[in-house]
Amino acid sequence: MTPQVTLIYLNGEWIAPAEAKVSVMDRGFLFGDGVYEVIPVYSRKPFRLDEHLARLQHSLDGVALANPHSPAQWSALILKLATDAEWEDQSIYIQVTRGPMAVRNHAFPAVIQPTVMLMAEPLTTPPAVMIEKGIATVSTIDTRWSRCDLKTTSLLANCLLRQHAVALGCVETILFRDGLLTEGSASSIFVIKEGVLFAPPKDHRILPGITYDIVLELASTHGLPVIVRDISEAETRNADELWMASSTKEILPIATLDGKDIGVNLPVGADDTPFLSPSPPAGEGRGRGYNQRPSRWPIHSKMLAWYQTYKHEVMRHG
Repeated sequence: MTPQVTLIYLNGEWIAPAEAKVSVMDRGFLFGDGVYEVIPVYSRKPFRLDEHLARLQHSLDGVALANPHSPAQWSALILKLATDAEWEDQSIYIQVTRGPMAVRNHAFPAVIQPTVMLMAEPLTTPPAVMIEKGIATVSTIDTRWSRCDLKTTSLLANCLLRQHAVALGCVETILFRDGLLTEGSASSIFVIKEGVLFAPPKDHRILPGITYDIVLELASTHGLPVIVRDISEAETRNADELWMASSTKEILPIATLDGKDIGVNLPVGADDTPFLSPSPPAGEGRGRGYNQRPSRWPIHSKMLAWYQTYKHEVMRHG
């Protein structure tokens, strides 16, 4: 049975999900007029809480919505939820809308009463088969609006783009705008070519992902060359490796893009050969096929090992 949300914070109250009610006149319901944030929690410790709250503030500022809480108030709510939820590893979701209005009107009400909601869900890691075999992806034109750096609740375009992948039996849709790589429908995308990690720049076209930051930091720490610049569609399609990254999917290798294989061709019988890259720390990745065989994506294998060590030594400590 899939674990269920058991507790929700809504406008000052801690209540059961069945009791949570929002007015049909709420602008979040009528217009998607609101923002959200997702905070990963490891061993009940929110990871990079200050950075997530700063990103929440950036989104609120971008839609001209006053922050209903101070950083200290947000921290208290998030820490209570992280402590009281039933899971050690969680994904805490925050949503703030502009609140209800008397009549439906595109213009903002003169006086607003924001709707504030928090909830926790279990944070699960990708299954072993995704790490071993990689994932299938498709591509399409990025049809979203031009402020993708804001985490707004108006995610219909993202949903349609993700469903495009699902309908074709794939995991993610990789997006291109004006011939350039932006990101996935719900992830960051990285390109590896000739031993160099390429990343699209953080601007209005992509979400400033926290996992994006971690990948670049780990690359810098371990001497993997990094270039942040615009990446053409042709460069993406001809990559030696492609990665998908997010807080829930971590860092996954992309096996195919629009049916074309990505990665080196392993020799016959390679699946039976031990893989000698760094082992994961105790409790991280063992028993999940991690680093057991040679990889079509050798640099990804290194990055995943670095990430798992970082997760064990840093992320689980906040």
